[in-house]
Amino acid sequence: MPTFDIVSKVDLQLLDNAINNAKKEILNRYDFNGSKTEIEYDKKLNQILILTENEMRIRSIEDAIISRSMKQNIDPKCFDFGKEHAASGNMVRKEVKIKEGIDKELAKQIVKKIKDSKLKVEAQIQNDQLRVTGKKIDDLQSVIQLLRAETFDQALQFINMRS
Repeated sequence: MPTFDIVSKVDLQLLDNAINNAKKEILNRYDFNGSKTEIEYDKKLNQILILTENEMRIRSIEDAIISRSMKQNIDPKCFDFGKEHAASGNMVRKEVKIKEGIDKELAKQIVKKIKDSKLKVEAQIQNDQLRVTGKKIDDLQSVIQLLRAETFDQALQFINMRS
């Protein structure tokens, strides 16, 4: 029976490239000249640490990261921009988490959406991904079109299409 998987993953090498490009852009900008701005990507915790003087600069850094990520074909929905925290001195710190894997609530929403479509397919939750099975490949392609039309708060990829 034809199947495919729905996952939410980020290519970490492309993300690292995007963050390095954003760092270069920020360091070369005139409005950041002489600032104590730091951008670090922690691969173990899978998050980006931003440290700078004020919230306006944090917004500029976020915009640079998003624009550079989009140029690397990374969906900006994978970033979880948390709240700013006061750091030592007059500095502001922000932790940006990278969302990977489909959590249970989102998986339930996707399964419900697939069942409501009345297509003859079956969706199963498997850890942090979903497997969709059907008798016809056309039904599976219809599911992919249906889910691409929806707006979820996380980036979805459709992989391992097998007939």
